[in-house]
Amino acid sequence: MDLKELLGEELYNQVIEKAGDKKIAVVSDGNWFPKEKFDTVNNENKSLKQQVKDRDKQLNDLKDVDPEKLQQEITDLQQANKDKDKEHQEQTAKQQKEFAIELALRDANALNTKAVKALLDTDSIKLDGETLLGLDDQLKTLQESDAYLFKQEQKPNSPTIVAGGNPNGGTGTPNPFSKESWNLTEQGKLFKENPELYKAMKAQAGK
Repeated sequence: MDLKELLGEELYNQVIEKAGDKKIAVVSDGNWFPKEKFDTVNNENKSLKQQVKDRDKQLNDLKDVDPEKLQQEITDLQQANKDKDKEHQEQTAKQQKEFAIELALRDANALNTKAVKALLDTDSIKLDGETLLGLDDQLKTLQESDAYLFKQEQKPNSPTIVAGGNPNGGTGTPNPFSKESWNLTEQGKLFKENPELYKAMKAQAGK
């Protein structure tokens, strides 16, 4: 028996008119439930049904997975990562060696590090920690065969003491400080042009 039969048509119409859209009749036990509550329960039920469908689909998808193919894909990915790591390590080591060679050439007073480096067999040079192996011998050979590639150290000229006790740099000029060749003009000139020779000649003359 539904609610209309239970209440009668007249009373049923009055109840329906008063309730409007806010309530819905559930005739299983004659109770009234708010429409909002019914909608909530109904939506939850729909959501649960959709979750069950999604779960069933996932299970079916897993059944279609080829274990051997999946394992191969994992293996390929691992190998690709190893190759990238190795390439990165090799690139880093190469850059470190290039930088170490550049510093070594600067320390060796190379005028043009690129030009000197072009003459080196860099493949035979190894970087062991902070030490370059195989570079010293190559540098020594280049410094002997192509000395122009390296800055030469300038050694100060030393006055030459010639026979007769006159230090004159080998020019034969008399010592302007000696008693026999005393010359103030030459002393001043020598002081300006060659201070080292000036001191040597003055000392030689006992001044």
